[in-house]
Amino acid sequence: MLLRNRPIVESSPALLARGYAWLPDLWRRTGEPLVRVRLLGRHAVALRGPDAVRFFYDEDHIRRGPALPEPVLSTLFGHGAVHTLDGDAHRARKRLFVALLMDPDGIDRLVGHFRTAWDEAAASWGKRPSVVLFDEAAEVITRAVCRWAGVPLDDAGGGPLARDLIAMVDGFATAGPRHWRARAARRRREDRLAGVVEAVRDGAPGVSPDSALAAVARHRDADGRTLDPRVAAVEVLNVIRPAAAVAWFAAFAAHALHLWPEHRGPLAAGDAAYAEAFAQEVRRFYPFAPFTGGQAVRDLTWRGEPIPAGATVLLDLYGQDHDGSLWPRPYAFDPGRFLGREIDPDLLVPQGGGDPRTGHRCPGELITVALLKEFATGLARLRYEVPDQDLSISLRRIPARPRSGFVMAEVG
Repeated sequence: MLLRNRPIVESSPALLARGYAWLPDLWRRTGEPLVRVRLLGRHAVALRGPDAVRFFYDEDHIRRGPALPEPVLSTLFGHGAVHTLDGDAHRARKRLFVALLMDPDGIDRLVGHFRTAWDEAAASWGKRPSVVLFDEAAEVITRAVCRWAGVPLDDAGGGPLARDLIAMVDGFATAGPRHWRARAARRRREDRLAGVVEAVRDGAPGVSPDSALAAVARHRDADGRTLDPRVAAVEVLNVIRPAAAVAWFAAFAAHALHLWPEHRGPLAAGDAAYAEAFAQEVRRFYPFAPFTGGQAVRDLTWRGEPIPAGATVLLDLYGQDHDGSLWPRPYAFDPGRFLGREIDPDLLVPQGGGDPRTGHRCPGELITVALLKEFATGLARLRYEVPDQDLSISLRRIPARPRSGFVMAEVG
């Protein structure tokens, strides 16, 4: 495949320096149908827009598994995870997650567990001088999702597990201490959960056959075999870890309510449509996943631009969610943009795009929105003070979050 004669410089240092702003900066400078870069010595192209989402998630064009680097597998997803599969193998494993994470009754039960855990935690916050909301939200969500999934909590009530789940997410896209904490957290939890899976298979008492834990333990892949206990442990973590990651959105929701308190009233009043719109705008406005990647399975063409077989293909998620040609006033926080309209799933892509039932899109998006709606409503009804702190959000840090974690005082 012939490429246009243009220099392509190594972009890894720029990615580290610019973070979420890296691809949007390149788009503004180039004005091309795609951005062509080099990452870790490999030819890479970046796409954005609803048509690009559909192109990217077509398995005749892009395969996801081969593009996942080892550091991401050893921290965020786990080796052997559903994210590493393509084709029939992926579809067979994905059915497990769709059944667990997209069932309306199951989501309602999870929200109920969250509401109970939230009430328990909020009642205790008033007895403390201050709390860091990010940390508290992670523990509340972890307790809720483990009760729902049938995953046993430790004697500390979920705090150590919550910290490990957060560490796995916090260290996947960096080097240094955060990354090594993430690796250690994953090894620790996989070791423990592999034993739990084996115990469930041996008929351990007290485990509901309808639980997510039991479903993963008995799941059979496309080859008809149950999962290796270690891989089953990986997939149990891939049920509960994404829910714990809603702590990032929880901190962002608190940040939004602090900066724009006019949204507190309709949320506190229990306006369900407004809570949905608010949750979606938090997901669009704040930085979560910067991009996702795959590998071209053959020579391709995108809007007249060649993409050679084997090239890395990036889908610019943060850039698409802030593209002025797709979103009026993209850097204004405005839940009203989601009121009274159907959301094109290939337009709003904070957690990726495509069909969550068959493709690589996260099937837990419905859970994310449901938990975030409940959290935002509860927070809007809570009385608290926001002491002086550093609430800046650095776009260089992946994943980004308010630097202070959002400290609350005088909670009542």
